Amino acid sequence: MARPTYTARVIVVRKTKLGESDLILPLLAEDGSQLRAVAKGARKPKSSFASRLELFSVADVLCAKGRSLDVVSEARLVEGNAALRGDIERTSAAAPIAELVERTTQSGLECPNLFAMTQTALRTMCDSDAAGAPSIAAGHLLKAFAMTGVRPVLSECAACGNPVTPLPDGSLAFSPREGGVICSHCRVHTEAGYIDAQTAEWSNFLLRSTFSDIAGARMGVREAFSVLDLCQRWCLEHVGCRLRSLSFMFTSGLYESK
Repeated sequence: MARPTYTARVIVVRKTKLGESDLILPLLAEDGSQLRAVAKGARKPKSSFASRLELFSVADVLCAKGRSLDVVSEARLVEGNAALRGDIERTSAAAPIAELVERTTQSGLECPNLFAMTQTALRTMCDSDAAGAPSIAAGHLLKAFAMTGVRPVLSECAACGNPVTPLPDGSLAFSPREGGVICSHCRVHTEAGYIDAQTAEWSNFLLRSTFSDIAGARMGVREAFSVLDLCQRWCLEHVGCRLRSLSFMFTSGLYESK
């Protein structure tokens, strides 16, 4: 009996080896949900899937319903995003985007606009200078948090809503558990770390800006990494994990000369 089929436009966010030649593919669907499918024979040299289902690529797929995992029957490449796999700097910056998408999306749970936002971020990263890739990654992570309902509060106290004044050293109290920056009064009653006031300003800029504006802002690598560190702390509290790809970025030394 023939299995039901469906078509979907997807972004490949991970590839996992299965058996001798197959791949398990977590995919971000156009409605913002996650699809998990098997591409049989995708690792064979002559497989038509090899160039059409690369990491970070956008593709139209025809899938057959399966018991546990669906099966990719056909794939047509829409956007290859080859530059994201062509040099280690762009690859390392695109990886947290894909990792967060995989960890925060679920089968059957729609997240409107997440697909379009992710597609635009990857495309902009392809077309921009590699030195700007961390700022685009930071922008995507913050926007993804906002879309999934856990946007950090960075303009006023997350606990009481009152204005927040930087400390004499230019830092702000920051509590992922409370939901963002906190004022001096609320800081007494909760456990908090600190971020630079400039980091909060850059984060707000990234949240409200388009990716083309982010790419054109020429945000420094140091500033981008400060925002990415905020994102890592936020992810640990609200997603329940550290992004391993972000940890690699922080320790790899790839951007030290930028």
